[in-house]
Amino acid sequence: MQFLKKNTGRATTTKAQGDAGEDEALAYLQAQGLRLLQRNYRTPGRGGGEIDLIMQTADGTVVFVEVRKRSRSDFGGAAATIGATKRRRIVFAAQHYFLSWSRLPPARFDVVTLDGAGPQWLQAAFDAG
Repeated sequence: MQFLKKNTGRATTTKAQGDAGEDEALAYLQAQGLRLLQRNYRTPGRGGGEIDLIMQTADGTVVFVEVRKRSRSDFGGAAATIGATKRRRIVFAAQHYFLSWSRLPPARFDVVTLDGAGPQWLQAAFDAG
């Protein structure tokens, strides 16, 4: 039964591909002068949100970054995969992240896409509204 045999190929998992994309986006943003505050921030419980990278600019703005990597540009490319539900979950996670802060800094929601032509940084890609 061939299908029961363990896959010993060098195929990369989706998780590994996502991690590699986040590594690339992180290096790119750090080269642009942003500082990493946290990576893969998750809210507790089911149905919560997750933020790939939480960065900070030199002026103190906290930047919540969603990283999207696609090997093909069918159906609009990587940026087109961030729908209303995903944005809502990112905003929810950002609100949860700020619960322990005594003063709220300026914040924005950015997207870094990796479509094959190098990182594309979309600043203020969406808002909390």
